[in-house]
Amino acid sequence: MNTQAEILWVDDEIESLKSQILFLKNKGYEVTPLSNGYDALELLKEKQVDVVLLDESMPGLTGLETLARIKEIYPTLPVVMITKNEAENIMEDALGAQITDYLIKPVNPNQVLLALKKIMEGKRLISEKTNIAYQQDFRNLFMAMSNNPNHEEWKELYKRLVYWELEMGKSDSEEMMEILQTQKAEANREFFKYISRHYANWIKDNSKAPLMSHQLFAKKIAPYVKQGKSTILVVIDNLRLDHWKAIQPIISESFRVTEEDMYYSLLPTATQYCRNALFAGMLPADIEKYFPLEWKNDDEEGGKNLYEEKFLRNQLKHLKLDGLKTQYIKITNNDDAKSLEDNMHNCLNNDLTVVVYNFVDMLSHARTEMEVLKELAGDEISYRSLVTSWFEHSPLHRALRKIADKGIQVLLTTDHGSVRVKNPSKCVGDRTTTTNLRYKHGRNLQYEDRDVLAFRDPKLAGLPRPNVSSTFVFAKEDVFLCYPNNYNHFVNYYRNTFQHGGISLEEMIIPIVRMESK
Repeated sequence: MNTQAEILWVDDEIESLKSQILFLKNKGYEVTPLSNGYDALELLKEKQVDVVLLDESMPGLTGLETLARIKEIYPTLPVVMITKNEAENIMEDALGAQITDYLIKPVNPNQVLLALKKIMEGKRLISEKTNIAYQQDFRNLFMAMSNNPNHEEWKELYKRLVYWELEMGKSDSEEMMEILQTQKAEANREFFKYISRHYANWIKDNSKAPLMSHQLFAKKIAPYVKQGKSTILVVIDNLRLDHWKAIQPIISESFRVTEEDMYYSLLPTATQYCRNALFAGMLPADIEKYFPLEWKNDDEEGGKNLYEEKFLRNQLKHLKLDGLKTQYIKITNNDDAKSLEDNMHNCLNNDLTVVVYNFVDMLSHARTEMEVLKELAGDEISYRSLVTSWFEHSPLHRALRKIADKGIQVLLTTDHGSVRVKNPSKCVGDRTTTTNLRYKHGRNLQYEDRDVLAFRDPKLAGLPRPNVSSTFVFAKEDVFLCYPNNYNHFVNYYRNTFQHGGISLEEMIIPIVRMESK
């Protein structure tokens, strides 16, 4: 019989456990029995073990004292505490010292066996269970895709794909992850067709449309903002649904999620269109009409997001909320972030504080240009991990934690997501053509029809017309648009980078979450 694992069992009544030790040996475990903590520590210097079973109540060196010394020398060694004392402070001390599990005496052999299996085989068992569950849902997802889903059903479908992507990320099954990525690519193919068929109708008639960028504030934020109740709206630029699901456990330590939903970003899925629309409560074409001095097209000089606060205050006036005490804060660098953290208590004096946080967007752009970030965020899993690590240790998280117990309400959302691009497509235009890889507008554009959704009349997409003959094109799925000049260089440079502006589930279906202080 192959040895399952090397076990060290430490108990001052070890002689009474012979039958249990024999049971474990018959199951393939090698067990070394010892009767005190001192001997255990000496043995660990000489012998490598996989798990320690440790009695909490021993004379001389107690179980907790032995545990503390083990963790000093072997911080990652799994320890299962066995105790007959259920006192809360003992459990807190043991958990604080990072025990892997605990069992209450008297323990039967199967309890011990189950605890060992969880430790030694937990990841494999979870991986197997995840793979089987996904295989069972695989056909359901394909059926849902091929059943002509409406905009609400697309939200649910994408939510399920993200769920499986996160679950697969916890296991080591590369084969199943590849199958999931193939299914996600198929979903994006169908989603592009769906958007191509319906987008112009959504712009023309709101009653047929899902909730979109320009309606988000009026429908999902304004109804929950009240005088005398401090509300903080956090807009994290370029935060995808999977990013939110990854940071949710961190933020849930301080806040209780009361509503979680998704909405559709406008096209192009780029900041100067989506975020301006969110704050203005208007389509980009209408922003240009009512704010001709403030609106800047891609090919014009000047900042494209300099007037968000003005747009917001105009929308608040339109919604009869201009009596609220409102503050708008934009975070674009570390000094801004530290200032937010230091002065967060001042936000409690406002009815509404709007915080726009630019880090994730900067991260995706920097990843394109910096080799070290390409290495750190080489694929979806590592990119998501980087975003999660940023949030956990960010001034934004610390700032929110500072006032989490003050009875506040937090609304968290974004303006658009991003997609990892893989397939180049040639696009030719004159010198005024925009440089974005996922959408372009310009005169006399030449492009591959199969790779884009094109609007020869931008008004049909709710967009300004920079020139009389301007056409807008939006790349599908994981396509990125390249000029023929120096084509191979740019293809190699931009392939596998995270971009936004086009049509994909990742860019268009994005989170809006409402939370309360716990």
